Amino acid sequence: MAREKNNNSLSRPARVDRAAAGTTTPRAVQKTLASPTQGWLGSHARCLIESLGRLHRRWLASLLTALVIGISLALPTGLYVLVNNLDTLSQSWQRAVQASLYLDDDFNSNDGESLARRIAARDDVDGAHFVSADAGLAEFRKASGFGSALDALADNPLPAVVVVTPRPGLPSAAVGQLLDTLRQQPGVARAELDQAWLSRLYAILSLIERAAWVIGLLLAAAVLFIVGNTIRLDIENRREEIEVMKLLGASDAFIRRPFLYSGFWYGLIGAVLGLLLLAVCFVALADPLTTLTRSYDGALAVHGLGIGGVFTVLGVGIGLGWAGCVLTVNRRLAAIEPK
Repeated sequence: MAREKNNNSLSRPARVDRAAAGTTTPRAVQKTLASPTQGWLGSHARCLIESLGRLHRRWLASLLTALVIGISLALPTGLYVLVNNLDTLSQSWQRAVQASLYLDDDFNSNDGESLARRIAARDDVDGAHFVSADAGLAEFRKASGFGSALDALADNPLPAVVVVTPRPGLPSAAVGQLLDTLRQQPGVARAELDQAWLSRLYAILSLIERAAWVIGLLLAAAVLFIVGNTIRLDIENRREEIEVMKLLGASDAFIRRPFLYSGFWYGLIGAVLGLLLLAVCFVALADPLTTLTRSYDGALAVHGLGIGGVFTVLGVGIGLGWAGCVLTVNRRLAAIEPK
């Protein structure tokens, strides 16, 4: 009985140890799994902050580099905003385009009203109204101020007119086809549409948009070169430190990480400076823009980038700064070997 009791007393701690091991193993596994992730995040956060501190220690050179990036981003972005606002204005101008159908002299008012109603019923027409010869003369008298000269005329020289407004958003080719169709209507002596200036405006807008893309690509290449050259100089200044780190067994990925975060900060700060430059330009042009919008009775509204545009500029800036670092740091680190 004593031997059995001893066996029980010896086996109880073993069971307790096994039970304790069973309860503590999941926590240990979780700690083991969490520690690499926490270490990886901590390492990246430390490199992110250290790279910002390194830029702060030579803040003047860093600010000049970021300012060049900001100017490079502000110029094509400003052209993009200009094209968008002019495109909105051209759409309002397009709604003001009207075709004038000059009727024959023997065309009476009833026939003119009937023709205007038939034309207004078309799907590609937004509206049409008839203007008699007498109404046209009265309107011309009021607008021109030549009342006494017009009183000297024996007859009314103005013909009756049907003014047709094409449907908004109708392509230029469709507007031309509409004009050809209206010209064939009975009683129409001549049809005119002053759309040449609008076609020229669209051509100018297309040119500005294409120029914005070309300038943006050229300036993006300049940003890559500027960031890459800045990182190259930084690598050369820290050449001895990099050699010591390689002697101690540091990998290229570990050495490359702070430089990549420097490119991140260059791009982010440059994008913020670019947005600030655009805001300053907008404030400087506020008075002329206000005068322009008032001349359109408030129908013209000037639009900025918006939230989506702001985040796009920030993303482009960060991407260019990061890409400029990647293109330079890989090649420069491969060329540095400990002596």
